[in-house]
Amino acid sequence: MRFTEVGHDVWVGRYEWFDVNITLVRGTAGLLVVDTHASAAAAREVVADVRALGAGDVVAVVNTHEHFDHTFGNGVLLAEYGAVPVHAHEVAAARTVEAGEWIKARYDEPANADDPHREEVQETEVVPADTTFSSAVALDLGDRMVELVHPGRGHTAGDLVVRVPDADVLLAGDLVEESALRQGVPGFGSDCYPLEWPLTLDIVLGLLTAGSVVVPGHGAPVDREFVEAQRNDIGILAETVRDLATRGVPVAEALDSAEWPFPREYLADAVSRGYEHLPRSQKRLPLV
Repeated sequence: MRFTEVGHDVWVGRYEWFDVNITLVRGTAGLLVVDTHASAAAAREVVADVRALGAGDVVAVVNTHEHFDHTFGNGVLLAEYGAVPVHAHEVAAARTVEAGEWIKARYDEPANADDPHREEVQETEVVPADTTFSSAVALDLGDRMVELVHPGRGHTAGDLVVRVPDADVLLAGDLVEESALRQGVPGFGSDCYPLEWPLTLDIVLGLLTAGSVVVPGHGAPVDREFVEAQRNDIGILAETVRDLATRGVPVAEALDSAEWPFPREYLADAVSRGYEHLPRSQKRLPLV
């Protein structure tokens, strides 16, 4: 059985490709699916696993953000279960198609010619969420309410977390990273907000109890202590960027000019984005 119960009627399926998590939340109205995997072919496997679980039919979908490994299965879920609502933060929904076309272009590059998933990614129709919100919204699953909260910018501008209060489970998307595929390093990509990420996780921590189960976008479920530690490490990264910039260290020299809480090979975008987002009052010449 693919799905493992992590809270009352909350199941997590962990898939090898990207070590990505797909989560199901059941109410009397049916199942909420959180994230849909990275291609139509991969989503068909998810649908088969949902049917094998036998917990009911899907009545709604949530995308935690716009990246393809969380959204490219949207079309398959809609084809299988009808015109169910697909929820996302308004920014994520607006950027889903653009983000999808960007990743398809990446898979077109010669360096990815031998990627075993190249063809299935290229053939997937990009279907964005059709039901959006700006700050927070509650979804009614019949006998339980599920909360969607945009705690701020971090991994992307449109991150959301899904809180299941009666089960004390929070689905954090890629605001929290556990997977060994990345040595547990958060996803500092070219669209991240490293200076805001710590404050965003402060909001997330405010939604947790000492006993909360936190499901990251990738990897094994974690606890509140894990989220606190990762928040502090991202905070150290942010303060290191601020320190280097106020001392006039050029961005091209920043990675080699400090000690970092994560391996340097993952931090090029984090540092460049951090420099980009600093206010003028925190910059000192020369920076380039």
